[in-house]
Amino acid sequence: MSSSPQNTLQNRIQLFGRRKGKALRNARRDLLEKDLPHLRIELKTLETGTDPRVFFNPPVERVWLEIGFGGGEHLIAQASAHPEIGFIGAEVFENGIASLLQQRIDAKLENIRILDNDAREFLPLLQNASVERVFLLYPDPWPKTRHAKRRFVNRQTLDELARIMPLQSELRIATDHPVYARWCLRHIPTHPNFQWQVNRAKDWRFPPGDAFSTRYEQKAITQGRTPMYLTFRRVIG
Repeated sequence: MSSSPQNTLQNRIQLFGRRKGKALRNARRDLLEKDLPHLRIELKTLETGTDPRVFFNPPVERVWLEIGFGGGEHLIAQASAHPEIGFIGAEVFENGIASLLQQRIDAKLENIRILDNDAREFLPLLQNASVERVFLLYPDPWPKTRHAKRRFVNRQTLDELARIMPLQSELRIATDHPVYARWCLRHIPTHPNFQWQVNRAKDWRFPPGDAFSTRYEQKAITQGRTPMYLTFRRVIG
């Protein structure tokens, strides 16, 4: 029997990074047990070519994806500002997931779904041109050369992003780590389907006008590190 694309990916992809941090309070643990199952996207139930809009009820017009949403504050802010858009947040760190669940309740949002799994397994299952914006905010830079293969940005993931993103859609990356910024600028502009949107220094020194800050961004600024904001547009190769 031949392997499905999903099984092939699961056999090939190794997940790096933490799943658990300090012990959760009982209320946060209850959120993971009671609320997460209703919002979770189950990879094992998906077929290749899935339209991500099917995850949302009430229906949404478009879908945006945040890969590694951390504490969830950016995802919540975007979902609050754009109720007509469905937001998929990918995160494996359960403390961050629990935080997002609580913020979602506080904000009374229905346009959020959660992938508590590796986004690299999710992308190949999505329909072509089905995700209109992708955020990768302050990802783990894996700064050591021997760990470079662990970085999310590589040719394989860029190929998948190019496939699921329609023309003129945006890939937004923020990082406070110069090694990761150089890595992105070495690999993404050379991909035939992505064009760096920059005309002057302020285009990467300041966030887009409709951006929202994250706790990681504020921490970086407080500690004297300079965030860099890189926006890439999906173009014809």
